Amino acid sequence: MEFIMLIKGNVEHPLTIDPSVWIFDERKVDMNTYFLEKNVEEDDELTKYTKAISAQWDKELIEGSEPPNPNSNDNKILLNKQELTTGSFGMVFEPFLLNARPKSDAKTVRIETSNGEIHRFSIDDAKKLVLAFSKNGKPLRKNGPVHVYHGDGSNQSSPITDVTAFIVE
Repeated sequence: MEFIMLIKGNVEHPLTIDPSVWIFDERKVDMNTYFLEKNVEEDDELTKYTKAISAQWDKELIEGSEPPNPNSNDNKILLNKQELTTGSFGMVFEPFLLNARPKSDAKTVRIETSNGEIHRFSIDDAKKLVLAFSKNGKPLRKNGPVHVYHGDGSNQSSPITDVTAFIVE
């Protein structure tokens, strides 16, 4: 049970989270590049959409379009085994916090650790937190299950470790 975390408190749906399964989640981020990429100014949504459509258009012009195969279940999972066994990954906290559905009067998220430390963040700042769950292909067993990084990466040298619960207040 030591690799399980809770999201509880002033929420409609308390959650029990097992970070050991996140390695297969498509929302995971590469911790080696995440904060570097965050510093690059992101394009607005229209520009992103235009680039994606243009790329698809170019692909179809060059390669031709491929009609769907009615006899195929295109539920493909593509994994790079080398990347999974050597990479360092994390997850942005926002989808988990939103799934717990904080009540309308909730203002902060308190992070509790097994060594008694308490850290508080506003709901908006908590959404931006990044929860690292593996380093060099291995789960964070020593002082995990996750290491918590500020969304801007300002605590990269000293993340919050030994996390046991996120309490919405």
